Amino acid sequence: MPGKKLPEETRREDILRAAYDVAARQGVEALTLRAVAARADVSHGTVLFHFKRKRELVASLVDRVLYATAVLRIPDAIATITRPSERMHALLRAEMDRLSADPRHFRLLLDYWTIGVRNATIRQKIRVALEQYREGFTDLSSAIVSGEFGPSRRRASQNGEGPKATATGLAAVVVSLIHGCALQSLIDPKGFDVQQHFDAAARMLLRIANDQQTS
Repeated sequence: MPGKKLPEETRREDILRAAYDVAARQGVEALTLRAVAARADVSHGTVLFHFKRKRELVASLVDRVLYATAVLRIPDAIATITRPSERMHALLRAEMDRLSADPRHFRLLLDYWTIGVRNATIRQKIRVALEQYREGFTDLSSAIVSGEFGPSRRRASQNGEGPKATATGLAAVVVSLIHGCALQSLIDPKGFDVQQHFDAAARMLLRIANDQQTS
């Protein structure tokens, strides 16, 4: 008895999920239409119906990769934290844990960045996604920086007596710490200590928070 026929959009979604799984396990270069067909438990012809060539399938996966690596997740428990420095602290740890727990997702981001060197469309998608990821931290960064720079500190900064911190600058540093954690977890999983990385980042945030309280 033949199986139930799925809507074409559902079938395409199943194929994309299978393709992501194959790429996450073996890398984008190892992605083939036949490997995806086997993973999705469909015929090679079914995959060809939706994706005529490997490059079409690869291009269709980039949004999933960016969702896994460059879209900020804010758990409900963190969203309820009112103090900006404490919320940033918790969010930093949550994102480090999430991205380092399964570094295959970040490896795909690196694969796609390599592809993006030659493909302007993919490069632009990655650039936009990273910009939006940084923007996700900007409100918290703004609250922390504005507290760090009370009137006396702001005058000192303007007079060249100290660095000019900005919300966008702090947000960029936070993203660098998160993605740096994921990168090192991928490259050196045995030698890299996520906890030490987080502790160093937390001390940096604590110093800013202390400046905020004393400014």
